[in-house]
Amino acid sequence: MPSFHPPRNSLTRLHQVRRPTSLQIRPFTSSTSDLSPSSFPNMSSRTTEQGKLKVSLRGPAILNNPRFNKGSAFSREERDRLGLRGRLPFAVDALDEQVERAYMQYKSRETNILRNSFLASMKSQNWTLYYALLSKYLIEMFPIVYTPTEADAISDYSHLFRRSEGLYLSPPEFDKMEEDFLDACEGRDLDLIVVSDGEAILGIGDQGSGGIGISSAKAVIYTLAAGVDPAKALAVTLDVGTNNEDLLKDDLYIGRQIHIGYREKRLRGDKYDEFVDKFVGLVKKHQPKCLLHFEDFGVTNAQRLLARYRDQHSVFNDDIQGTGAVTLAALQAAIAVTKTKLIDQRVIIYGSGSAGLGIARQLRDAIVLESSDEKKADSKKASSQFWLMDRHGLIKKSLEKNKVRDEVEDDFIRTEEEWGSGDEENGLLEVVKKVKPTVLIGTSTHTAAFTEEVVKEMSKHVDRPIIFPLSNPTKKCEAEQWTNGKALMATGSPFDPVDVPGKKKKYVVAECNNALIYPGLGLGAILSRSSQMTDSMIIAGSKRLAELAPAILKNDPDESLLPDFGDAPKVNFEVALSVIKAAQADKVAREEDIPKDEDGMRKWAEEKSWKAEYREYEYDPEGLR
Repeated sequence: MPSFHPPRNSLTRLHQVRRPTSLQIRPFTSSTSDLSPSSFPNMSSRTTEQGKLKVSLRGPAILNNPRFNKGSAFSREERDRLGLRGRLPFAVDALDEQVERAYMQYKSRETNILRNSFLASMKSQNWTLYYALLSKYLIEMFPIVYTPTEADAISDYSHLFRRSEGLYLSPPEFDKMEEDFLDACEGRDLDLIVVSDGEAILGIGDQGSGGIGISSAKAVIYTLAAGVDPAKALAVTLDVGTNNEDLLKDDLYIGRQIHIGYREKRLRGDKYDEFVDKFVGLVKKHQPKCLLHFEDFGVTNAQRLLARYRDQHSVFNDDIQGTGAVTLAALQAAIAVTKTKLIDQRVIIYGSGSAGLGIARQLRDAIVLESSDEKKADSKKASSQFWLMDRHGLIKKSLEKNKVRDEVEDDFIRTEEEWGSGDEENGLLEVVKKVKPTVLIGTSTHTAAFTEEVVKEMSKHVDRPIIFPLSNPTKKCEAEQWTNGKALMATGSPFDPVDVPGKKKKYVVAECNNALIYPGLGLGAILSRSSQMTDSMIIAGSKRLAELAPAILKNDPDESLLPDFGDAPKVNFEVALSVIKAAQADKVAREEDIPKDEDGMRKWAEEKSWKAEYREYEYDPEGLR
C-alpha cells in the first residue's frame, strides 16, 4: 500500500509499534449502533482433545520435516516409537520453553535482516515452534517477517538463497508445468495458493525469482492471523523474467548456475497470458476448492488478471481488493463518526496505480450495494463521486491518450464539460478547490503532497475532513496535519497518537493495515468453500471490521478508526464469519456442513482453525508424510 510523511510537530513516527489492546467482541450479527464490549475467547490459547496423529516418518526423516518436527519436545514414548533415542538431548522441553529459548536466540541477532534470516531458518525446521513464537511476539516480529524487513530480504534473495520454499514455475519448463504442480501438491487438498510474478514487490518493484518471498510471507500471515493450516498452503512464483537491470547483471542472481530463476527480460503479451492461463487452469483442475491469492503483480496485469479469473474460481488480489477493503472499513467507521453516508461522499484519490484504482472500485461497489431506495446509485452514478489523480494531474478525457492508462475505467474519467477540452494538467489544490471533497486518499508515494494549503482548503468546506495518506514507507507519506484536530485519519504506517489543540486526550491514528482484513476474507472463502470471492463477501468483511473500530465500540471520535494490529487474529475471525454468511447469501458457498445457528457456526469455525500446538505421534507406515 501506498504512507505518511512524519509531521514536524503534531505527528511523531512510531518507532516501536503500539502494543495490542484487549479487544472485546460481541457476536458478528451486532449492528454498529448497539456494539459494546463483551468477552471473546483468546484464540491463541484454545486447545482441543485430539487423538494420536499417525505419521509414516521415523528417525532423521521426521526431524527434517518442519511439519512434524518437535525438536526437544518429543516425549520419551515418541522417541521410542519414532527411532529418536540418542538423536536428541535427554531433556524433554515444553513448547513454551522452546519459545523462550528461540526468543533469546532471536534477540541475539543484531540487525533486522539477521532476525528475518533466523526466523526463516526456524520455519524450515519446525512450523509449530515458528508460529508459536510469532504468535506470542506478533507486534514485535510482524515487521520482521513482512514489511519492511521482508522487502530487504527479497531484494537480496539471490545472495541469501539457501533452500527452496515453494513452487517455482518458469517458461522454459512450460510443458512440464502440470507435472511440477502435481508434485508440489502431492497428497494434499490445498486451502490456499499464494502466487506472485514478482513485478511489483512491497514498494521495491521488480524482483524476478525473489517473488517467492512475498508469496511465502503472505501465506505466513494467513496462518498467523486466520489459522490457515500451513500444510494446506502453497507459495508459488511465476518466474517469468525480470526487467531489473541490477538483477540481470548480478552474477549471483538465481538462474545462472541454479535453474530456478529465469534470466531473461519479462515475458509479455500473449505468451505471458498463455503461461498464467495454464497455471490457473491447473489450479482449477487439481485444487478446485482452494483460494487463489494473487500478490504484487504489476499495474498492467493486476486488475486485468483479476477480472479475467474472478468469475471462474475463488480468486483474490490483496493489492486491489485487500487495500480497497481495509480502506472501505476505515471510511465506514469515519462516516459513522460524522453521521453521513457513503453515497454523500466526494472522494479524491491521489495516486491511481493498483492500490488507488482498487480503492476506487471497492468504494464505488460499496456505494452501489448499500445505497437506499431513496438514493439509489448505479455504477456510473457512484463512479461520479470520485476524482482520480496521477502524475499528470486529474484524470480527464481531454488529456492526450498516452496520459490515461488503459486500466482506468471510463466512468472514472472526468468529462470535458466539467474540466474543459484542453490538455493542461489540473493539480491537487485546484481540484480540491473545485470539488470540495469530504474524503482525500493518498496512494501516490509522493512525500508531503497534501500540503498545508491543500488541507486547509479542504477543511473550509467540511467540518470533519476524512484524510487517509496511505503510502508506504513512512518517508513517502502524503500528509501532515493542519486541521486543528478536526481530521479523521488513517495512515499506511503506524503513528503515535496526535496532540489535539484544546484537548488533553490524544487522537489515535488508525493504521490501515491490509493484514486486519485479507486473512479473514480468505478464511471466510476457505471455510465456506466458495466458488467465487464476491463483492458482497468483501463488503460484508469490511463492514464487520468497521464495527470493531474503537471509535465505534467506545463511541469516541478520538479513538482509532480501525482495531489495533495486535488484535488481528480476533478481528480476522470475526471478518471470516461475516464473509461466510455473505457467501451463503450469494449462493457461492459449497460447504454443506456449515451450522445454521450463529453459535454453532462460531464453534465450527474455531474448530477448523489451525493452532500452533504439538500433537502426539504414532508411527504408521501408511500415515502422514
